[in-house]
Amino acid sequence: MSADRGGEAEHRDEETMTPAAKRVTSADVAQAAGVSRTTVSFVLNDKPGYSIPEETRRRILEAAERLDYRPRASARSLAAGRSDIVLLAVPDLPIGAGISRFIEELAGALAGHGLTMVTHLAGARGRPLPDVCAAVDASVVIGFDSFDEDTVQALYRAGADVVLPARAGASLALQPIGRLQADHLIGRGHRRLGYAMPEHPDLRSMAEARLDGVVEACLDAGLERPVVLSTSLEIARAAQAVAGWTERSVTGVCAFNDETAIAVLAGMREHGLAAPGDLAVVGVDDIPTARLAAPPITTVCFDLPEVARHRAEEIVAVLSGRESPVAFTSALLQVVPRSST
Repeated sequence: MSADRGGEAEHRDEETMTPAAKRVTSADVAQAAGVSRTTVSFVLNDKPGYSIPEETRRRILEAAERLDYRPRASARSLAAGRSDIVLLAVPDLPIGAGISRFIEELAGALAGHGLTMVTHLAGARGRPLPDVCAAVDASVVIGFDSFDEDTVQALYRAGADVVLPARAGASLALQPIGRLQADHLIGRGHRRLGYAMPEHPDLRSMAEARLDGVVEACLDAGLERPVVLSTSLEIARAAQAVAGWTERSVTGVCAFNDETAIAVLAGMREHGLAAPGDLAVVGVDDIPTARLAAPPITTVCFDLPEVARHRAEEIVAVLSGRESPVAFTSALLQVVPRSST
């Protein structure tokens, strides 16, 4: 190797060996501002009961911004008495557009209250939820459904201050969704309804809660209970369900969600049927592809920003020891009518 090439290689090695920048600490901020670390702590943690001159406060904040100082989570927790972490347990199930949008809205709503949301995909292959709670130092753990009592107690032992929903019947808020679906079809003159149940076992609890609303609407209207058939996103399984409904004179189907409704439409085409003339279909979630289906799918949509805002306010209220507001009402739901019904 020539001397020049050797020098180039040596120069490259020096560049790749450059040490990473040192983490900025509160001591660095104190030194830059010319104050004690205790004073920095009082200002950055906004501790009540301490009078700090405005000029000193300004100097500390400017130093922290200039140095790009970020306090450690453990330090914030010590100062506040709790962390600002909210751990969302996401069940091990197909995550569609509706759930993804809700997670995004909830994260934004919590951020508005100074809280950071961390998601954990629950499942047999992942770490137990209490272990994750302890690892991220979560003050709040929330889920899409109620946790069993053993899990609730384990989460509290892991350091959680609040676990939601930790009450029986949390899924009852899903009933109005099914009720709206059925009322829409009944209002269009349908007297025999079906329900498209998803085959995925982890969706069953949510689907059955929505089905309860469909059953309630049928019974209130003096109709028979809906014909419940399971289907998947496979055309053959959807076609089998469609055959079962037509054999039982069903004219309108409430689908678990929009993906399921799209599957039902595909199953109908296998039999040469069309919506809404042969079978009307209504979904849930108002995903973008619902508008592009053939025909476009009538659906029940959520006011997701408002749902997330209510949920965030509920979390903040419970965390602060205040009475929890109502986090979900049927007023946050509406039917979006399209050509499938």
